[in-house]
Amino acid sequence: MPETVLVLCAHNDDNIIGAGGTIAKYAKEGKEVYTVVFSYGETSLPHLQEKISIKTRVAESKRAARMLGEKHIYYIGLKEGNFAKEINERNIISRISDIIRKLKPTKIFTHSIDDPHPDHQAVFRFVMQLANHIDFHGHIYSFNVWNFFLNFRKRNSPRLVVDISDTFQIKVDAFKLHRSQKPAIFSLMWSVYLQAIMSGFRYNTKYAEVFFQVK
Repeated sequence: MPETVLVLCAHNDDNIIGAGGTIAKYAKEGKEVYTVVFSYGETSLPHLQEKISIKTRVAESKRAARMLGEKHIYYIGLKEGNFAKEINERNIISRISDIIRKLKPTKIFTHSIDDPHPDHQAVFRFVMQLANHIDFHGHIYSFNVWNFFLNFRKRNSPRLVVDISDTFQIKVDAFKLHRSQKPAIFSLMWSVYLQAIMSGFRYNTKYAEVFFQVK
């Protein structure tokens, strides 16, 4: 059986920003990569009706997933800005526990606790709660989105460094497929390049992604 990897993220471009190069690399190596997206991100398109906004974002994320080589994306459908409350009210821990038991991932990637976005923090806390709830024995790694290089609470944590020199362009192209998110692409693309270049320089390769082991 191929190794399975799971990404848990708040919005359907976070996995690309934080771990897109690694996802593409793992897929090329024959690993099966799955992503769970907690929100459709419909509020990012306030000028569209909610159903149209959701349809647009899902279509973009599926195209990006195919480019990265992901096997499947699960959507939870939480309302943005209300993650913590809805996670409890809708018993999300049971739903994602079932996904993990089915897929049996050896690694889980998720947001950093240092990320200032409240939905990203909520996902991180949920993942840690979930890991204890199901007694997850694999490794859990965190990635950066809005915190760039700020990882104050994990400076001494073990790190996973992935050389993405061969898949960095796939990551960039997959991010660009989220055409409805032009403001986000404009505001974050410089960070995508800078983090990959700086991490690559630090670890003697062209481009790299660095993750902190949180469990």
